[in-house]
Amino acid sequence: MNTSIWVPWSIVFILCIISIVLLLGKGSFLIAGYNLLPKERKQKYNEKRLCRVVGCGTSVIAVILGIAAFYRFEMPAVIFWIIPWGLFGTIAVVAILADTICRRKS
Repeated sequence: MNTSIWVPWSIVFILCIISIVLLLGKGSFLIAGYNLLPKERKQKYNEKRLCRVVGCGTSVIAVILGIAAFYRFEMPAVIFWIIPWGLFGTIAVVAILADTICRRKS
């Protein structure tokens, strides 16, 4: 039995749990940077919407890593680009959405 395949699947499982917590709007303490903001700056963001945006991004990353783990990181050439560009694109989209649609109107 190859135990090295359990490492990526356990990471996918942990990301799924984190994304569920974030999608429920309860995990703002898991968002890097947000939990360190002063209270005045936290009030500029809609916390529930921010959790959901980050939760959706975490779900997409979990799916991408799940696909890679399914193929044991030896994917066909057609979908090989998904890992680096999918992860980079997801992180960029989540960062942009977190800074735009998650802000409260002044």
